[in-house]
Amino acid sequence: MISVIIPTHNAERQLVPTLAALVPGVTAGVLRDVILADGGSTDDTSAIADAAGCAFYQGVSDVGLRLKQAVGHGRGHWLLFLHAGSLLEEGWVREVSAFIEGAERRGMAERVAATFRLSVDGYGLAPRLGEAVAAARLAMLGRPKPGQGLLLSRRHYDRLGGHAPGRKAEARLIARVGMRRLQVLRAKVLLPSR
Repeated sequence: MISVIIPTHNAERQLVPTLAALVPGVTAGVLRDVILADGGSTDDTSAIADAAGCAFYQGVSDVGLRLKQAVGHGRGHWLLFLHAGSLLEEGWVREVSAFIEGAERRGMAERVAATFRLSVDGYGLAPRLGEAVAAARLAMLGRPKPGQGLLLSRRHYDRLGGHAPGRKAEARLIARVGMRRLQVLRAKVLLPSR
């Protein structure tokens, strides 16, 4: 059903918890494959991909081109873009399944996309302030952080033209999805504090 695509570059430390959070999707039969679109890692990212059963494609340094190439290798009808370090919290499988089933039942699979609610790792005021700013940005502009996740059908991705080349390829794709077509799931994604 879903191909998860993660851009990586020397991401071995952040990758393990991200992949571990995807295990419920594998056991529920929701995930078809996980693809790492690598930009020339020199650490053990490829070894982690191999041990976890992920497809590992080393491509160009341009993240937009890498992501678009990785989509071509995916087998799922739906695409979920995440970042290394993004941790899907409990309940994400149920939320994603319900979103997909609803979109397909209503004939909206080629017109809607979803993202996760943001949770920032850490204690104190700074992480909570980061969450509030991200929530306001999402509510006013319809633009989540790229690491917050983007779920859309492959047909919708192709209709939008996929990722364009360049550093801000992920943000530009989210902008093309549009504010009114992007739904926020109840499930959260935990991002590391920066």
